[in-house]
Amino acid sequence: MTTSTAFNFTQKIGRWLPHPSIMDRYIARELTFPFLFGVGAFSSIGVSIGALFELIRKATEYGLPAALVFEVFLLSLPEFVVLAFPMSTLLASMMTFSRLSSDSELIALRGCGVSVKRIVVPAVLLSLLITGISFSVQEVVAPASTQRAKLLLARALDEEKPPFREGNITFQQEQPAEDGSGDELVRFFHARTFDGTTMGGITVVDFSQEEAEDGLKQIINADTATWDFSRNLWVFTDGTIYAVSPDGSFRQIIRFDQQDLQLPRTPLDLAQRPKRQEEMNIAESKDYLEILRQTGDERAVRKLRVAIQNKYSVPFACVVFGLVGSAVGIRPQRTGKATSFGISIVIIFGYYVLSFVLSAMAESGIISPFVSGWLPLGLGLGAGVFLLAKTSR
Repeated sequence: MTTSTAFNFTQKIGRWLPHPSIMDRYIARELTFPFLFGVGAFSSIGVSIGALFELIRKATEYGLPAALVFEVFLLSLPEFVVLAFPMSTLLASMMTFSRLSSDSELIALRGCGVSVKRIVVPAVLLSLLITGISFSVQEVVAPASTQRAKLLLARALDEEKPPFREGNITFQQEQPAEDGSGDELVRFFHARTFDGTTMGGITVVDFSQEEAEDGLKQIINADTATWDFSRNLWVFTDGTIYAVSPDGSFRQIIRFDQQDLQLPRTPLDLAQRPKRQEEMNIAESKDYLEILRQTGDERAVRKLRVAIQNKYSVPFACVVFGLVGSAVGIRPQRTGKATSFGISIVIIFGYYVLSFVLSAMAESGIISPFVSGWLPLGLGLGAGVFLLAKTSR
């Protein structure tokens, strides 16, 4: 392809793509500064309340170097920047359109035949862009930086823990009962110690080894147990298998030096010290959810499912807040920046209170995690569309 041909091809593609008008560029430029101001303000408030005060206390108490404190502070910022993005989008759209309204610039645009819906298009598109950035920071930057900050601080305080639990590892496996009465216990696993590869002091109560005639069960005790990755099974050493009859007596006792057992790998997965929610992205959270489901801990499963839904919904709150802020700000009124900031705080407070209440209800099993994560956004989207349609009349 020659240079002239490539240039003509680029020109054709350029004609197909939409070009922002002068109005679009002007509104986008007006939105940028309030948004950056909001990110800085809300992030500073969040990190001060959530991390800075405690960090200063530890630095003073343990004499941590200033460079380390500053590094931990910077690494803690992305977690709070993600939460600041939706609030900043709301503030920016409300302040920008309130100023345009109070300066009669919106009246001039509407007098030229520009509709209200067309005026808010730059704000909505900018909100979509911020949603993508927020999702990227939440999934890529924030988990790694938060984990790094925690590790640096733990090492400085000499509180670093191994990446696994060193004992008291318990696993309860449940499955639906055949009569439909609910879940029933299938297997109980307990290990007193764990050094990263080998578990010690093993006790397994296995209810899955049942026979129709006598309901036989077994109890396994072993000194050690390791997971064989090549064969996907447990290797128990120096142990005893007790076959238990319904009356509680031992029908058979088998001692072994080494025994291969087809048991779930879940206890090994549980032994790995789990990350906190803010240290995991969506993929890691889903992997850990599968482990939790095998334990039968429904409360922990519901809590993690709620957290996963929030990881999806929080970035998309930027779009909803951008639409709500535009719909409120574009109404004919004369409000200052302080008033817009105050209204933004009220809307944000109401949104997070509703989200907190719905999350608590979902963790208790009253509503589904999907509803808790997306209902506030649905209500906000409905309110934004309603206000925008009302203003367009």
